[in-house]
Amino acid sequence: MAVVILEHAPAGSPVAVGAALAAARLDIRVYRAGEGDLPEDLTGVDAVVVTGGTGGSRSGEGAPAHDAELELLRGALATEVPVLGLGLGAQLLAEAAGGGAPEHPECAAPVSGSDPLFAGMAEEEHHRGHAFRVGASAWGLYCHLEERWSGLLPARFAELVAGRAEHTATRAFFTRRADAWEERFAYQTPAYEAAVARMGLRRGQTAVDLGCGTGRAMPALRAQVGDEGAVFGLDVTHAMLTAAARIGRAATGRLLLADCARLPLRPASVHGIFAAGLLDHLPRPRTALLEWARVSAPDGALLLFHPAGRAERAARHGRPLSPDDPLAEPNLRPSLDATGWRLTTYDDADQHFLARAVLAR
Repeated sequence: MAVVILEHAPAGSPVAVGAALAAARLDIRVYRAGEGDLPEDLTGVDAVVVTGGTGGSRSGEGAPAHDAELELLRGALATEVPVLGLGLGAQLLAEAAGGGAPEHPECAAPVSGSDPLFAGMAEEEHHRGHAFRVGASAWGLYCHLEERWSGLLPARFAELVAGRAEHTATRAFFTRRADAWEERFAYQTPAYEAAVARMGLRRGQTAVDLGCGTGRAMPALRAQVGDEGAVFGLDVTHAMLTAAARIGRAATGRLLLADCARLPLRPASVHGIFAAGLLDHLPRPRTALLEWARVSAPDGALLLFHPAGRAERAARHGRPLSPDDPLAEPNLRPSLDATGWRLTTYDDADQHFLARAVLAR
């Protein structure tokens, strides 16, 4: 996991920040932003720390131009890469958020005592009104860190970065591609429809498209469960859900921003789960399978799908088939058995991969 530190002065990076990030075994990359030294983009970056400068002001006489840095921060905000801004860094973060005057960003919110990063600090008189949050992944602190907080805040940020690293990489990858995703893969729609048809859902039931992206399976799921049924499309990338809504998928079901391993659904409430190109990209597949079993009704169906077979995908990426592939039948079957599922269909063809399982309750 890599963290970029953007410095604006030789002493602009608090020692505690670097120490906390290093203690969390994060790869630290320091850039002298005050001299125009910036990363080309945020590829492979799990967090950004923007430190203060000597003058501590964004808009004083002789203040450097920060246009490229602001653009980088806007990219971080768009892809939900965690950001911590300190001093001048907080002003830049607020300006990148586009909320009006840097000191009073309209789209930022004051932190509260329950904030995951500033809990406790927000109640201190010294920090009240000086700390803010933008969205779910960016924080700023205008004033200097008090000594007693100088170790705790960076340590909390490092913990947060490590906990979100999996989603950070996913969001960064798909956010950049969201606008063109539907058009690029529209030719796969018949394959999605054929896969959904094999789920065996009935009218009035509830279906979920996990890792739905632009929701390509949602119209077919709606057709199976009918108007009296319920369809949910869940994804961890806001930009993909925005693209799904733009092309009308919200009319076929409810779009939810959610982690597929922590579903906002009641136990035993789902009759069919469709997951395309998802399970083999998760760091803990069995944890996800257990969560999917939790929300599934007795005899609920799980369909794992990809519009290309395992061998074809491996060849496309210039690598051999891995024996450790979670979708290989010798690996998938015991994983399903251990998490309450029973594999009923395993079809790994050139044109598609499809595995259907039912909840064994």
